[in-house]
Amino acid sequence: MNSDKKPIAAWLLVCCALVFAMVVVGGVTRLTDSGLSIVEWQPLIGTIPPITQQDWDELLEKYRSSPQYQQINKGMSVDEFKNIFWWEYFHRLLGRLIGLVFFVPFIYFLFTKKIDKPLGYKLAGIFVLGGLQGFMGWYMVMSGLVDNPRVSQYRLTAHLGLAFIIFASLLWVALGILSPNNNTAAANQNTDTLKGLRRFAYGLSWLIFIMVLSGGFVAGIRAGLAYNTFPLMNGHLVPPDLFVLEPWYRNFFENMTTVQFNHRLIAWVLIFSVPLLWFKAIFKSSLSGTTRLACHAFLLMLAIQVSLGITTLLHAVPINLAATHQGGAVLLFAASLWVSHQFRKSG
Repeated sequence: MNSDKKPIAAWLLVCCALVFAMVVVGGVTRLTDSGLSIVEWQPLIGTIPPITQQDWDELLEKYRSSPQYQQINKGMSVDEFKNIFWWEYFHRLLGRLIGLVFFVPFIYFLFTKKIDKPLGYKLAGIFVLGGLQGFMGWYMVMSGLVDNPRVSQYRLTAHLGLAFIIFASLLWVALGILSPNNNTAAANQNTDTLKGLRRFAYGLSWLIFIMVLSGGFVAGIRAGLAYNTFPLMNGHLVPPDLFVLEPWYRNFFENMTTVQFNHRLIAWVLIFSVPLLWFKAIFKSSLSGTTRLACHAFLLMLAIQVSLGITTLLHAVPINLAATHQGGAVLLFAASLWVSHQFRKSG
């Protein structure tokens, strides 16, 4: 690793940590129904929190015009409003902080010529994704400020998916700086074996991303509140009402049964696939210590995340467990990317 680029890698990992925090806080914001408490998008002015009683009265008055207040929270006091306001405020403030923490060092590294052109283009692309994410967040909130006081599950999933894409981009670039050379294979390692492991790891990373998207739909239509049993779904291996909506494809996005079934199905695929990758990597190939460590971390994180998912489901989605489960998804994704990166140039 080029020692001149070590600060860049550290900076990108700090950004990863902030995105992780953003995903967790965003999960709590959704679980507490706080996301619609701020009915305006003010990227600059909105940074200043309410201080005086007049500030709070004005914010509550604006909130009273929203469908959520009129249909769900009618008669809410200022103190009750504060409980949901602060989660959404900190969620937006954290988004602004991430933009600042990314942009300022990026300009510094750019002007001090510590970033070459290829890396500069990658980082500029990530910055554009961050701006798009800010717009997507407000676009999502707008869907809940009309007739139905619930944000669209489609926009929610897009917002969540984009957060994971930004996280993956930051982490992948950081790993490329920290481990730029092919140190994965042992001297006599079979090339075909390494190619197979690489394809397997890449496939699992994509599958986890798809599972994250399915989790977005679970959250968006509150499918976790149905079928709070495991491993069967209220006594069924395959529940009978998977395709009750017409046309049939709506069931994958709007039917609580189908959405939760799909999320479970992907989890089962991972439960069998990740240990298989781990077994092949540890016992069927000669790999570096770092690669073996990444494989161990991947398997351990899968066990933790599956346990969190089952516990969250059985307890009907309590806020603390659900938020932890959402954070666990980021860590599982990170572990899969670490493993994938270790095989990136193999074969």
